[in-house]
Amino acid sequence: MMGARRSKGNLKRVLDGSDTKSPASANSVKSLNQGRGQEITGVSIPSEGTIKGWEFGGEKRLACANVDGTLYAVQGDCPRCAFDLFKGDIVTDEAFAPDLPRIACPTCATTYSLRTGKHGPPLKRTGLSGFVSGLAKTATQTDEFNDAQVYTITLDPESGRLFCKDS
Repeated sequence: MMGARRSKGNLKRVLDGSDTKSPASANSVKSLNQGRGQEITGVSIPSEGTIKGWEFGGEKRLACANVDGTLYAVQGDCPRCAFDLFKGDIVTDEAFAPDLPRIACPTCATTYSLRTGKHGPPLKRTGLSGFVSGLAKTATQTDEFNDAQVYTITLDPESGRLFCKDS
């Protein structure tokens, strides 16, 4: 005879902490991966000074940047114009200090701190990209400046595993 069958929904009760009979408690779920967050698989790490776009399940998109060997991640779309931030530029110019590094939207040129997500002054562009940026400022999704959601990215040097959590 096989082992006793568990009732349906045990995993859900364990994860939300409502199952008091289970040996796994809500505290063990919170300490998953030693507090580093959800493990990310199937993505490539951006090389030094570049940005990569990551998409998870068609619902969550992130722009991950590698600046001086440190990985930063913000939401994948610009809060102002909804364009892809991973196609933007990394800004390390001291004129944008003290909240460096920043990412500049390729369309509306609004900059966002990679550390805090706070919006900042637009990146001044010239040529065609400056022209497009000027048009985008008048035709954006919203005139409000909202901050970008920031995520903490952790790379385990021993195992090479990558983790992500909300900041």
